[in-house]
Amino acid sequence: MSRLIIVVEKTSDWGSYYPSDNVVSAQDYLKQSLNDDDERTQVINLCRSYKYLGTGYYVSLLAEARGHKVIPSVRTINDLRRRSLYGLDIEDLSGRLGKFLPAGGRDTTDFGILVYFGETSHPALEDLARQVFDAFPSPILRIEFERDRVWQIAAIKPTGLHSLSDEQEDAFAQVLDRFSKKLWRKPRARRKYRFDLAMLVDPEEKMPPSNRKALKLFIEAGSELGIEVDPIGKNDYQRLAEYDGLFIRETTALDNHTYRFANKAEKEDMVVIDDPESILKCTNKIYMHDLMLSRKLPIPRTEILYKDDPKKLEESAERLGFPLVLKIPDGSFSRGIVKVEKPENLKEAADTLFQHTALILAQEFMFTEFDWRIGVLNREPLYACKYYMSRGHWQIYNHGAKGTSKSGGFETLPVREAPADVVKLALKATAAIGDGLYGVDIKKDGERLAMIEVNDNPSIDAGVEDVYLGADLYRRIMEEFLRRMERKRLGTRA
Repeated sequence: MSRLIIVVEKTSDWGSYYPSDNVVSAQDYLKQSLNDDDERTQVINLCRSYKYLGTGYYVSLLAEARGHKVIPSVRTINDLRRRSLYGLDIEDLSGRLGKFLPAGGRDTTDFGILVYFGETSHPALEDLARQVFDAFPSPILRIEFERDRVWQIAAIKPTGLHSLSDEQEDAFAQVLDRFSKKLWRKPRARRKYRFDLAMLVDPEEKMPPSNRKALKLFIEAGSELGIEVDPIGKNDYQRLAEYDGLFIRETTALDNHTYRFANKAEKEDMVVIDDPESILKCTNKIYMHDLMLSRKLPIPRTEILYKDDPKKLEESAERLGFPLVLKIPDGSFSRGIVKVEKPENLKEAADTLFQHTALILAQEFMFTEFDWRIGVLNREPLYACKYYMSRGHWQIYNHGAKGTSKSGGFETLPVREAPADVVKLALKATAAIGDGLYGVDIKKDGERLAMIEVNDNPSIDAGVEDVYLGADLYRRIMEEFLRRMERKRLGTRA
């Protein structure tokens, strides 16, 4: 079962609240002997200060040494000292603060807000508060703003419980209650499993990378190996540290929660597939284009187009010929891809895509009856599929005008029966990315090969990719998680 410990610097700091067995003084916590039981422990460090080598700093430091999950972590404390704002979306800050400030506050040049576990009482700033907490997970933060023509964040500072007013104490108590309930899990008589693996899914996603039956088969395969595979959603971000690993079965993107989950899992030293570096490399086709060129791997003839350079658009079309294909850098499942048949349609198609991105790719059109998909796990081929083009269409997925999506047929076969040059190219392409789980799309036209893309979050659907391997496909992936989690655990003990 899970245990929650709330650490305060002085017992008087908790004086406004009901006594609780979960609350201990910093001195008592630091004096505690190491507990070797099987209980998961979450520590909320509410010390007055986290200054280097101070009491609050040592609470977080020893919590981590004891194997406890602590907020704030030592890494967060150090990040706050550096005041780095990397990764925060502050582009529309002035607009959001304009809605927040009352009419009489237009002449204000500086002010601050309090954030409790990522929540704020100011609706216009809720998203910013969550982002700040995701970047610097800490119980109480004060975000300070200043205006010099435009609003900007002046500082992000951890704040002590002792400094809150009565009204602020009430607000904090309400948020702490909600937050602690997310941390606690239902007690277990005894752990049945050696490892816990979080599987990030979205039941509402229209085209998920794994269908429901596949998710169930992953859970069953994990159970056979002593891994409890627990489906979680985007609202379970703060529970992530409970697990030994993270398996992302949602379509990944840099600008949504999937990347934040991967990044947090890596910071928590968890085993994670898809890891953040693979997401970063695979989800942008322009990055992938340059990476494959640098490795001298065959790809379709491609030109990168810029929004403010119409001349380059015309010149590229002349070099590539018609028909050609325009792609946005971060499209998935055949979305954001347009086939241009004639020169007179080129500008309109490009302008439509440029509404979403500053750069697009123009690529020669290579028609093949099907694309090869080679699944790769830890630098070894895992499965081989032929994905046929959707009936009467030039892509695998045909996204209809009425919002419907149809895909072509498929053929799954043993890796040994796939062309050797296709498998070799897939392994070379993924070697440039990492050692995770990938799906490599390759076109083969006679003797010519062209690597189309590497997917960091490949489709694994029951009844498609598992047709040849069956349950063994899911078992192999879970075995890789097991191997990595065992290695992590042994490394921690060493």
